[in-house]
Amino acid sequence: MASFENALQDNRVPGRLGDVRLRYDGGRLMGEARPPSWERRALPSLCVGMGLGCAVGAAVLVGARDGATPAFALGLLAAALVGLALKLEAHLGRRRFVLHFRSETLRLERLAWTPGATQAEQVPFDAVRAVHMVERPGPRYALVVEYALDDTEGPLRRAVLVEHIRPTETETLHRVWRLLSNAFGLRGAGLAGG
Repeated sequence: MASFENALQDNRVPGRLGDVRLRYDGGRLMGEARPPSWERRALPSLCVGMGLGCAVGAAVLVGARDGATPAFALGLLAAALVGLALKLEAHLGRRRFVLHFRSETLRLERLAWTPGATQAEQVPFDAVRAVHMVERPGPRYALVVEYALDDTEGPLRRAVLVEHIRPTETETLHRVWRLLSNAFGLRGAGLAGG
């Protein structure tokens, strides 16, 4: 493992790939998705505000004569807007991964905006079965790791490490794919620097 760490220090890690910032620091390779734009962060709040407005409108119309049907429609619209806000909020979570070379583990984290809702999972390097470069519509690419935490037969788990990789970043994508494949000891990746 020391030779891989030395090779990693000799071959600089790219600072950015797709939606992730990468850095190497003291035996760890860290990747963290950049925060979403302020427009995307504000959209769920806007939907909740509009939903509350619809709910208030529905409450006012309930007392009006012949207002039951419009009140019901506004109530449904309010519920739909709050549901949309929850769905948008779920997509605001960021990803982070850390390769610990000394302990030979991959830490996968899903960072949430709500306190205490961050999910983390430790994956031993030996549990990683593959690192895939996946083409997405647009055309964009993603880097996905496939792993199994136990030795039982069954479906493998998948985790997205990097998303929104542009076609102009394909050389960097191949370089990071080789680096990860070599770190996990997978065959067929070639040399990390070559």
